[in-house]
Amino acid sequence: MKTENPQSFAGKTALITGAGRGIGRAIAQLLGQRGAAVLLQDIDGAAIEQSVAEFGKEGIHARGFVSDVSDVDATLHTIGEALASVDILVNNAGISGQEAEFSGIDVANFDRMMNIHVRGAFFLTQRIVPYMAARHHGRIINMASNRGMVGYHRSSHYCAAKAALLGLTKAWAREFAPHGILVNAVAPGVVFTEMNTWNGMDPLHEEASWNLLKRWAEPVEIAYLVAHLASDEAAFITGQVISPNGGDPIVGI
Repeated sequence: MKTENPQSFAGKTALITGAGRGIGRAIAQLLGQRGAAVLLQDIDGAAIEQSVAEFGKEGIHARGFVSDVSDVDATLHTIGEALASVDILVNNAGISGQEAEFSGIDVANFDRMMNIHVRGAFFLTQRIVPYMAARHHGRIINMASNRGMVGYHRSSHYCAAKAALLGLTKAWAREFAPHGILVNAVAPGVVFTEMNTWNGMDPLHEEASWNLLKRWAEPVEIAYLVAHLASDEAAFITGQVISPNGGDPIVGI
């Protein structure tokens, strides 16, 4: 497939959940800079308002939607008719496992983790896919984690939720391929975001020291990969899990 500029998203609309800050915001900004109209969803209204305003100064066409993705009906109602225009869906909304020991994870913690990462992504995708199928074109990128690939000695509910997204990625890639919809997952290692610095910088420095590059990723480095998977350059890539993790761990052959 040849296009004049395969990295341009002019005429496309992208919905990014959890886009108020961190990786989600970086993805929305990069896709917007490359021509996409971007729909930003987040539970934090102030962060969304600020991001939309700043993007507007860059000439990015951006709209914000405030909701909790785990409240599926409210989220679908809030975004409303804009769902029909989505060409690129990035299921990015998530919360940290906060280094929780197995014995300290209660039912509420477990359910919240699954509802945000898995339930929210599942039913938002379910609503959008028919519109993509009608156009015979779509890109879905699920934001997982390297912890969902190899496990971790703390935060097992977080590992389980991210692993579930990997399973959905592969199942959806098979089911949606006949409709021209490509589905992939990005499973980052340690990234410098507010979510990862909730307990100060020491844990971030420690985890960064485990990888071969001895540093954390910046959110925009993850956004570059997402943009590639959403572009025409990646038209033959589906059902894949790509882990930008600095070599910690080296997974897959």
